[in-house]
This record gives sequence, C-alpha cells and structure tokens, in this order.
Amino acid sequence: MAAFGLGTHISSNNFKSVLLLAGFPVLLLLLMYGLFLLYAGVTGDFGEYGYGVEGPFIWAANSLVTAWPFAIGGALVWFVIAYFSHQALIDMSTGARVLTRQQDPRVWNLLENLCISRGVAMPSLRVIETPALNAFASGLHEKQYSITVTSGLLQSLDNAELEAVLAHELTHIRNRDVRLLVIAVIFVGIFSFIGELMFRGLTNVRFGGSGGGGSNRSSSRDSGGAALIAIVAALAIIAVAYALAIVIRFALSRRREYLADAGAVELTKNADAMISALRKISGNAEVANAPAEVREMFIENAHVGIGEIFATHPSIEKRIAALVTFAGGRDDLIAHTPVKSGPWGAA
Repeated sequence: MAAFGLGTHISSNNFKSVLLLAGFPVLLLLLMYGLFLLYAGVTGDFGEYGYGVEGPFIWAANSLVTAWPFAIGGALVWFVIAYFSHQALIDMSTGARVLTRQQDPRVWNLLENLCISRGVAMPSLRVIETPALNAFASGLHEKQYSITVTSGLLQSLDNAELEAVLAHELTHIRNRDVRLLVIAVIFVGIFSFIGELMFRGLTNVRFGGSGGGGSNRSSSRDSGGAALIAIVAALAIIAVAYALAIVIRFALSRRREYLADAGAVELTKNADAMISALRKISGNAEVANAPAEVREMFIENAHVGIGEIFATHPSIEKRIAALVTFAGGRDDLIAHTPVKSGPWGAA
C-alpha cells in the first residue's frame, strides 16, 4: 500500500506540474482581459467602439488581441529566467547563502550519508541566519536541487533530529514535491507581478491628472451605465482569475508533509527523532520577511489563514499523531486522538 500511495503521489505531482504549465496562458489572458475591461470602465476610454453596454467589452477584447503576444512573450521570458535563476531569487528573498563542508561538516556528513544510502545525488546546502527553526528543499531537476536550513535549526537540533529533518527534505525532492512547489511559486509570482504592474498603470491614468476636454466629459455622461457594468464585470473576472491562481497554493496536497515525514522515518529508522524535531520546530518556525510562496516550502508553515481549510501544512499535532499511530513513534506531550487513516490517506 505504501509503494502504491507514494507512486500515486509522484504521478499526481507530475500531472499537476504539466497542468499548471498548460493552464497558465489561459489564466493569464483571463486576467489581462479583466484588467483591460477595468481600465475601460474607470477611464471611459472606449468611445470609438460606441457608448452601449458592449463598448468597453469590445475595446478590452481588441486591446487583448493586440497585447497578448507581448504578455505571453514576457511570461515565457519570466519562466526562462525563473528556470535558471529561481534559486538565486529564493536566496535573495530569504537571505540564504551556500553552506560549505568546511563551515559545517556535521550537516554535510549527515546529508551525504542519507544520499549514499539511497544512491541519489547530493543536493547543495544553504543556510539562513535566523534563530527560527525551519528548513525547505527547492529545485526543478537534479543539478538544481538544494536543501536550505536555518542557523537556529542547526543550533537547536541534535544529530538524530537534524538527520530526520534532512531526510524529510530529501523525501520532498525524491517525491517531486519541490518541482511542483517551485512551478506554483513562479506561476503565482507572475500573476502578482502583472496584476501590480497593470493596477499601478491604471492608478496613474485615473488619478494622474490627464483629464479630458468637453468631448471627454460628454462621452463620460453618455457611457456612464456601460462603464459601471464594465467595472463590475472586470472586478468579477479579475477576482476569479486571481482566486484561481491562489487556489493553486491550496490545491497542493497537504498529504505531501505526511509522506515526507513517513519518508524520513523510512530513511532514518527513527520515528522518535522526527517527532522530537517537530516538537522543537513547533512555535519557533517563523522566518521573518520570507515571502508567503516560499513559506509553503518550509517544513512548518504556521500561517494557515482562515482556519485549517486554507492551511498549506497539516498541524504539527496531526503529523505527530500520524507518526505515533503508524510509525511506532513515542510522544508524551500529544493529546492523542486515533488517526483514521495513514499518511497516504490523511488530509
């Protein structure tokens, strides 16, 4: 059952990665159309297409026809840059730096032994100088894979606990979780960038003072109803496009953390070490100024939003409960509630 569940999880990650890439152009065009429509409604700049209800919609469609090659081209350039430079972007956003063997032979030896035991290439190691206790893996393919840990984690965990965390992150790499997460970060990032850029342009046009003469005022009066309808429709379209982009975060199965915990136990044969590491991390995981998209890669992300429905990670308590129930781990602090399904079926 474990092998079947893991194989299904990896296949699902591969499928979702392809689906994200295929669906990106459609969602990008939807967002652009909504922004063009909002521009038309707010400025009333669509007179040549008539002052009826259809005016701003026709103007937005024609503008989209003109602009889409540049938008898609820009998005492709962003994807190429992100493909080769995403680790540098993540490092800049978190303050991470490369960690050499000479600087910390302990963590290097622990990770190297785990990789040798599985016959996999060793990812690079990075460290974030912060007292917070956290870690994450990143990369799109073997030559790019990296595991980043915080200095607080290195100082607070003993060898067995640190080995369990490294095994957890190595499992994310083996399960293709990191590739899907990086693609999702790039996907949502381009939406945020384009949205901010176009809203800024819209604000400048709306409040920048390039008011019109008498004909503009007349057009505004004639097209007031159409503009209002256009604004409402545009906001609805933008909300749908943005919501779909954000939902990508929540579509990333929280099951990945249960599977990575199980993978860590499989690699280290030490469920107690994984539980102890999670106990130390709990309540001490917040990395200041880390972007929300990067926090989703962390071993613990306590920012769950509105209830657990929108959580990117299962709670530490649930993860420990699964380790106690299914991996034979021990934890004296847990208010243990029997888990009804294993890591491959937990929500």
